[in-house]
Amino acid sequence: MLQCTMKDPPRFVKGVGDSFRAAANTLGNRRRLDLKRHLSISNHAANYNDDSLSATFHALANPTRRAIPARLAESEAKMGALAEPFAMSLPAISKHLKVLENAGLIRHTVDGRVHHRRPAPEPLDDATGWIRERREFWQKTFNQLAR
Repeated sequence: MLQCTMKDPPRFVKGVGDSFRAAANTLGNRRRLDLKRHLSISNHAANYNDDSLSATFHALANPTRRAIPARLAESEAKMGALAEPFAMSLPAISKHLKVLENAGLIRHTVDGRVHHRRPAPEPLDDATGWIRERREFWQKTFNQLAR
């Protein structure tokens, strides 16, 4: 890293100042991004009281993750069998499974070397209740507007 003191001011050579300004702008952008991320986290904490509900909707936002619990509802399957219909690598399916497990949509138990995964309906019940409450509110609102 280049250091300079007041006795040795930086010399501006064509092109060097431009890259310095670009580097300074990048650092400034990182600070702005950190601030935006901090504000986003603060807003997220203020607007959403139930992180499990957010995790459920995040997990269900991906079509692959929506299909995995449906596949597991039919019968237990090894990771290779889960990856097969999606033409995905095992590490990719593993990441999807981890998101589903963190959201509580899948239960994972280990019996020796055998991993058992089963769908868990409780988070879906919570999400259904949340959606039902919002639907009732909006139906009342739209009915009042229609009058």
